[in-house]
Amino acid sequence: MLGSDPVRGLTPSTYVRILVFTCPELCIVATSDSSFSLRKIAVAAFGPTALFGLAEGAIFPVIALSARDLGASVAASGLIVALIGVGSLLSNIPASILTARHGERRAMTAAAGLMIIALILCVLASSAWMLAAGVFMIGISQSIFMLARQTYLTEAVPITMRARAMSSLGGAMRVGMFLGPFVGAGLMHFMGLPGAYIIAIIAAAAAGGLSLGIPDLTVRTPPDKPGNATHTQQTAVRAGTIIRDHRGAFLTLGTGCMLLAAVRSCRQIIIPLWASHIGLDPATTAIVYGAMGAIDMLLFYPSGYVMDRHGRRWVALPSMIIMGASLLLMPLSASLIGFIIITLILGLGNGVGSGLIMTIGADASPKNGRTHFLGIWRFITDLGACGGPLVLSGVAALATLGAGIASIGGLGLLAAVFFWRWLPGKAEQ
Repeated sequence: MLGSDPVRGLTPSTYVRILVFTCPELCIVATSDSSFSLRKIAVAAFGPTALFGLAEGAIFPVIALSARDLGASVAASGLIVALIGVGSLLSNIPASILTARHGERRAMTAAAGLMIIALILCVLASSAWMLAAGVFMIGISQSIFMLARQTYLTEAVPITMRARAMSSLGGAMRVGMFLGPFVGAGLMHFMGLPGAYIIAIIAAAAAGGLSLGIPDLTVRTPPDKPGNATHTQQTAVRAGTIIRDHRGAFLTLGTGCMLLAAVRSCRQIIIPLWASHIGLDPATTAIVYGAMGAIDMLLFYPSGYVMDRHGRRWVALPSMIIMGASLLLMPLSASLIGFIIITLILGLGNGVGSGLIMTIGADASPKNGRTHFLGIWRFITDLGACGGPLVLSGVAALATLGAGIASIGGLGLLAAVFFWRWLPGKAEQ
C-alpha cells in the first residue's frame, strides 16, 4: 500500500507521481498532447546540445597536452582536466537559481557565452593557472547549459515522451562528443593545439545562436510572490524545503543515480588503464574505445522508447547489471579479444541506460521548484561522477588495479539493487 511506504520521506504523493511518470499508460491526461512530435523540435531541442558536446569533445583530448606545454607536471595536468567536473559540481545549485530567475533560454545562451570566454582564456593562457581558470569556467558553463536544457525538456515535452526526449538529449551530447575529437583533429593538423579550441569556440557560438531561437515556455512555474525576503533568501528557503520534502527520493533514487554516475565516469579511465596493463598500444586502445562509444551512441533512442513504453526499471536494471558484470570480468581479460568483447559489452550497458539519470530526476521533480530540485539532483549525481575515480584510485593504490576495477563493478550491481527496490516499474501496477 502507498500509505505504508517503507521509505522514510518518500511521501505517498511523491510515490504516486513517480509511478505515474514511470507508467505512461496511466497518464490518460497526456493524450491531449498526442499531436506532439520530437521530430518537429529536434533542431531547436537537441541541436544546441550536440554542438555543445562537439565543443567539449574537441577540447577534452588536448587539455592535458596544453597543460604540459605550459610546464605543468603529469599530476597537475590531470588535476586541471578534473576541474571541469569540479566546476560543474560546485555550480549545479547556483545554476538552478540562475535558470529559475532568468528562464531556460537565457540560461543556455549565457552558458554558451561563458563557454566561449573560457575557451578564449584557454587559447591565450600563458600559465597553467590561467588554463586551469578557463577549464574551471568550462565546467560552470556545462552545469548551467545541461540543467537549463533538462528543465526545458521536462516542462515542454509530454510525459508520455519524456524518456525519449531525455535519452535523445543524452544521445545528442554523446554524438557531439564522439565527433568533436575528429573535427578538432582536422584543424589541429594546420594550427596545432589551438585548432581544437577554435573548433570549440565555433561550436559553442552556434549552440548559443540556436538557443536564442528556441521559444520560451508558455507554461512556467509561478514566480515567488513578492514579500519582505530577498530573492536569495526565498531561494534558500525553497531549496531547504525541497531537500526536506523530497529527502526520500534523494536518498533512494538519488543514491542509485549517484552510483550509476560513478560507474560511468570510471569507465573512461578503466579502458585505457587496463589496456596499458595488458600491453596494448595507444592506437589499438583508441580504436577499441571508439568502437565502445559507437555502440553506446546508437542505443539512445531505443532506450528512451523502452522506458516510455514499459517503464524505467526495464532499462535501469539491465544497464546496471551489464555494466557491473562487465567490470567484474574486466580484470580476467588478458588478451586483446577478451578485452574487446568486455569493452563492447560495457558500451552496450551504458548505451542501454542513455538518459536514465535525467529521466528519473525529471520524474521525481515537483512542478513547483522543479529547477531547484534538478539542481540538487545534478549535484548528487556529480558527486558520484567525481567520487567514482577516487574510489578506483584508492582501491588500486591499496590493492591492485584489477581490484579497483572490480570495486567499481560492485557499485554498478549495488545501483541495480537500489533501482530494483525503489524505482517503480510496470510490474508494480
